[in-house]
Amino acid sequence: QVQLVESGGGLVQAGGSLRLSCVASGRTFSRDVMGWFRQAPGKEREFVAGISVSDGRTKYTTSVNGRFTISRDNAKNTVYLQMNSLKPDDTAVYYCAADLDKNYIFTISTYYDYWGQGTQVTVSS
Repeated sequence: QVQLVESGGGLVQAGGSLRLSCVASGRTFSRDVMGWFRQAPGKEREFVAGISVSDGRTKYTTSVNGRFTISRDNAKNTVYLQMNSLKPDDTAVYYCAADLDKNYIFTISTYYDYWGQGTQVTVSS
């Protein structure tokens, strides 16, 4: 059974940084895509960033381009989301997700097979 566990959320002032981690278990991730999504109160869940585990290709939503960086450590089965220059609009619950046996980084949440429980990120102005 695949499990994803996020950590690293918290409260930070605008302009600050946080690094989220997602530890995966129950499978050796090799030909999969890992993604980060977020959901703010009253809004739909939206794609933030994704990475191909096999070759490291990445994709970002426009609003975080140049501020967020997704990376992976295959030896640790862990995916990271480094978030810099945080803005109040980045406040949301952040979810890690896995799209198994895929090479294309989808931005639609329904393509993803497994989800973590989420970690809260709050950016104060």
